Amino acid sequence: MLTNNLTADLDIAQLRATFDGRVIAPGDPGYDEARTIFYGGIDRRPAAIVRVAHAGDVARVIALARESGLELAVRSGGHSTAGHSVTDGGIVLDLREMRKLEIDAERRTAWAETGLTAGEYTAAAGARGLATGFGDTGSVGIGGITLGGGVGFLARKYGLTIDDLLAAEIVTADGQLHHVDATNEPDLFWAIRGGGGNFGVATRFQFRLHEVPQIVGGMLILPATPETVASFIAEAEAAPEELTIIANVMVAPPMPFLPADLHGQLIILALVCYAGDAEAGERAMAPFRKMAKPLADMVRPMSYPELYQPEEEEFHPTAAGQTLFMDSFDRSTAETILDYLQRSDALMRVAQLRVLGGAVARVPVEATAFAHRQRRIMTNVATFYQGPQERQEREAWVAAFAEALRQGDTAAYVNFLGDEGPARTRDAYPGATWERLVAIKRRYDPENLFRLNQNIRRGSKL
Repeated sequence: MLTNNLTADLDIAQLRATFDGRVIAPGDPGYDEARTIFYGGIDRRPAAIVRVAHAGDVARVIALARESGLELAVRSGGHSTAGHSVTDGGIVLDLREMRKLEIDAERRTAWAETGLTAGEYTAAAGARGLATGFGDTGSVGIGGITLGGGVGFLARKYGLTIDDLLAAEIVTADGQLHHVDATNEPDLFWAIRGGGGNFGVATRFQFRLHEVPQIVGGMLILPATPETVASFIAEAEAAPEELTIIANVMVAPPMPFLPADLHGQLIILALVCYAGDAEAGERAMAPFRKMAKPLADMVRPMSYPELYQPEEEEFHPTAAGQTLFMDSFDRSTAETILDYLQRSDALMRVAQLRVLGGAVARVPVEATAFAHRQRRIMTNVATFYQGPQERQEREAWVAAFAEALRQGDTAAYVNFLGDEGPARTRDAYPGATWERLVAIKRRYDPENLFRLNQNIRRGSKL
């Protein structure tokens, strides 16, 4: 433990002697890279970034934040849309050097440190014909996506990421390392399966692995009309549970395999994953290919890791977005989506539709802190903006678009929330879920040390 009374004037030399991991301070080579997160437009300068080496380092960073009073940010992959992965003037606990992965292929389990990305984990597991479902982006850290729930390519077949979480190691605000599972501190284990980073810093996860030796997957692009959009969602709901589809209704980007006259036109860009054999996967895809002549069809038998395409390291979009759930979808809904997309002139604008059900819905609502088990469709509307002068206009368009699609409530998925205020955090945790999370938060983090997140709190005492 740190014994001195630390203040905002950090003694960097002392910190470097304290931690086994690397301490990066303003002025150091690599400082700007280390403070940069995935989303652009966030320019924060932490007093120190500590790339921790192990759970002991994590405990010491927590003690440093607690004793100094400095704001603490926790970074796994750095994909927080609200910018919670970095702080201005505080301390960043950066997990990226904690990337050990131990796969037990016989028992189909894996212990994974939380600095790993979804792509790294998936590639290592996939080499053995195994998989755990994360999201749809390889560079996302497994820490953040797991704590929020995890909705990805295997959701309908195997459930959310948290449905394959068997155990976890987490350092709480008092610096203690807890091993939690269904029988050991079950309340904390319940809370971290959907409750985000409110309760401590997860350092290791134990996941269940599934045999996924091959999938039928890839990208399918169709023209977007009211008929094709409505039919696409209806077929996705009726499809076998092995098939999970993420349908992006959007303007066609200048992809090299699309003719130039299609650029800027409305399309359905679907990312497809059938977790089963090739023949059954081709049968499952047949209804989608019959809706309209595909503009591009890259769906084929492949290994599961191939779904995670390489990303541009220097890509840092400035984006506005909102998330919601829908329980009905018809031609009128499709018309609303296409109408709003046509109203904007943003270079990138999209309504992303994720049909749920299947294994997601079979888990009881009260079993985890993700309480949206019975919702049919998760929807995200988003757009990029160019510079702060466009931001207000684009955010107003997103807000109006989301409002037009809402169906009687404001429920939200916590991992897709931006910097939208405490009321929206509350929307992520309906009913008794919120009350239970607040009680667990008070027990494990009474001073709200872990507050740079979608914060779970009630009143001014937290």
